[in-house]
Amino acid sequence: MRNPATIMKMGMQWGGVARGKPLCFCCNLPFLCLFLPSTTAACRGSFTAPGGYIEAPSQGSWPHTNADCTYTVTVYMGYGVESQVVNVSLAEGDTVRFEDAGGRKPSVLANESILIKGLVVRSYSNQISVHFRSRRAPPGSFLLRYQAFVLSCNFPERPAYGDVSVSSLHAGGQAYFYCFTGYQLQGPSTLTCHNATTPYWSGKEPQCLAACGGMVKNATLGRIVSPGFPGNYSSNLTCHWVLEVADGQRLHVHFEKVALAEDDDRLLIKNGNNIDSSTLYDSYEVEYLPNEGVASSSRYLFIEFTSDGSGTNTGVAIRFEAFAPGHCYEPFVKYGNFTSSDSTYPVGTVVEFSCNPGYTLEQGAVIIECMDPDNPQWNETEPACRAVCSGEITDSAGVVLSPNWPEAYDKGQDCIWGIHVEEDKRIMLDIQVCVPLPNDLLTFYDGDDLTAKILGQYSGSRPRFKLYTSTADVTVQFQSDPATNIYGYDNGFVVHFFEVPRNDTCPELPEIANGWKTTSHPELVHGTVVTYQCYPGFEVVGTEMLMCQWDLTWSGDLPTCERVLSCPDPGLVDHSRRVMSGPRLIVGSTVQYICNKGYSLSGNSLLSCYHRGSTGPKWSEKPPRCVREADFSMEGVNMTIAVFIPVAIIMLIVMSIYIYYSRVQGKPLRLPLSASPQYNQIRGESAFENPAYETTVSRHAAPLLPGPSLALGRSRRGRCPSSSDGVSDVPRVLRLCRRSQSTSGMK
Repeated sequence: MRNPATIMKMGMQWGGVARGKPLCFCCNLPFLCLFLPSTTAACRGSFTAPGGYIEAPSQGSWPHTNADCTYTVTVYMGYGVESQVVNVSLAEGDTVRFEDAGGRKPSVLANESILIKGLVVRSYSNQISVHFRSRRAPPGSFLLRYQAFVLSCNFPERPAYGDVSVSSLHAGGQAYFYCFTGYQLQGPSTLTCHNATTPYWSGKEPQCLAACGGMVKNATLGRIVSPGFPGNYSSNLTCHWVLEVADGQRLHVHFEKVALAEDDDRLLIKNGNNIDSSTLYDSYEVEYLPNEGVASSSRYLFIEFTSDGSGTNTGVAIRFEAFAPGHCYEPFVKYGNFTSSDSTYPVGTVVEFSCNPGYTLEQGAVIIECMDPDNPQWNETEPACRAVCSGEITDSAGVVLSPNWPEAYDKGQDCIWGIHVEEDKRIMLDIQVCVPLPNDLLTFYDGDDLTAKILGQYSGSRPRFKLYTSTADVTVQFQSDPATNIYGYDNGFVVHFFEVPRNDTCPELPEIANGWKTTSHPELVHGTVVTYQCYPGFEVVGTEMLMCQWDLTWSGDLPTCERVLSCPDPGLVDHSRRVMSGPRLIVGSTVQYICNKGYSLSGNSLLSCYHRGSTGPKWSEKPPRCVREADFSMEGVNMTIAVFIPVAIIMLIVMSIYIYYSRVQGKPLRLPLSASPQYNQIRGESAFENPAYETTVSRHAAPLLPGPSLALGRSRRGRCPSSSDGVSDVPRVLRLCRRSQSTSGMK
């Protein structure tokens, strides 16, 4: 942060502002404009560069009571503005508001309630504005980094019963729409992304609708559905379709779905091009749909669908195919596929059917053959594929569907599926659930029967989710309410399953820099706890203990070890107050304790936070104590006594030893010397020329001569020593001894 003097200097240098005039250096600095003379400071600026910084007034350098700032960034059309919060420190009551300013009216993108470091805010247009307001002195501050990015059109909405493909979402890109068979596109088939402050598509997305009637000429392969299918059709409808194929060809119709209200709703198929042609199918007359369908005897088919005003249902979906003489019609299986030996289906063609994953072949044959050259036809009815209730599955991958999916399941069902993989494998379940009734339950058991542990039990609509088994088997149970029916499509569940490698453990957690980890179990099975710790001088940031959960994921994110830059709080001292050098106990800060009146300090009053070596910051002293003054005096007396008594005892022992030797033993107390002088260093002739000195020596010089209990060379019996006394240099010692005797005799 820059102080006002630095800002003034930079403004004068870069902005060329005269003294006393407002400082404005929006173009030169990322600070925008500061108008210092005002009591309510208006700080505003406009940016057009593709990137840069925006800094609000910094704390401690803003002399005004109020701040009201507006910053605007405008980039080229086709580009937006992305702002990232680099730093933020707001005072209480400060407000910040990000707005998209390129539309017809501003729209709020973010405010101070979510303003945290690292937050990224993107505009919808090429212009963004930031409003900052404060009523405190000094105000808070924040630093933003912004940059331009390429805007794009939103992905166009996919039409129901159709799809869309996009070449590009940027300006100039195109979106292509198409409908599924049986539906017609209502609206433009192609849209283009236009460049603007906010890119937009050239038109509204089209819809795919089922038409009520129509003429289909040169028909080859197609589908007719009633209006609203697969939803319910409307009341009072009368729809006519006429199908026409090339000369010499005929038409065949497969019934995908016929669900009519029980009143006067009706489906008619005529063997011709008008209502008066002979009838091939009449829903009034036929209770069950013919699995083999119906075929025309001419090149035309007339289809009529009618509904009254009393009730509706799902309606009709039929599929038609044209076929030539000498050929069979193209076979069809709903929710399945087939392979054939000849794509034109002449006599002798063999077709084999299969179902989509999750469906089971029922009714017809798996393999059929086109026979009879005079009247070609299939020798067996095509099969049907249905999502069944219950089953045993041993595939390594597949899908389990609710009964009749995607159509509604029946009431009162109790279905059980068993999924089994290799013993050394496990199963991953990818689940989509939409069970609208609260009493309809989907349950997963972690084993091969209903006594196994429940992995989960679900009802209602849920986002897509996954489950993992701890065994090689899983049991799926679905129970529907016996009292309530479900109508419509896509109500139920879709469960994809995959065989995965055995994994009864959570993934291995890495080591962290400047720290280490310990685990509660050698294998990372469910319930294992991993604890992270940091080296001296570092502290754990995040969760230091992570647990392996049931779904084999860890309970939190990996922590880090950050260097400790502050000392721990030394705490309060009773009967005192403390003065801190700053709000944070960083290295270099101090804490001083001051005792209350009537209390005296015991210990050092000033503690300093310092950092040396790798142990991290610590205090220079231990916290002191505050004791009552009387207690403090007694404490001094106690300390004096504690020191004096040991000293007195030592002195008494020394005195006792001295008295013992000097009075009881009749000997002076002699202290050992570090080294005894050698005889060859003593000069006898010059040492005794002074009679007074000699007399003194005769009484007290005994310790200077070596040998046992000798005083100036004299033995304990009063005679001079000889070689038998163990004295070396006998002549010299003897001479000195005799001289001493003669001197004593004179006295």
